[in-house]
Amino acid sequence: MAFESLDDMPYSWADHEDVAMKLYDKFGDDFTESKIYRIRFTELIEWVLELPNFEGLREECNEAHLEQIQAKWVYEWRDNQ
Repeated sequence: MAFESLDDMPYSWADHEDVAMKLYDKFGDDFTESKIYRIRFTELIEWVLELPNFEGLREECNEAHLEQIQAKWVYEWRDNQ
């Protein structure tokens, strides 16, 4: 299967950095570091499931994945400040 770009490649819950980068692309600076850490996991799950090319299932998600996604999202936000 050929992908036009790396952005077209599928990813899942374990791809924490990819998920975080997509969330930052979607929300930009709407969420600061403190706001990212205050996002409810139930809300974060829905946002991740709605991302383009995300192929993970809700049942595969766990707290450790969500914590890693939040941390990587914060790093992504910091890198862009």
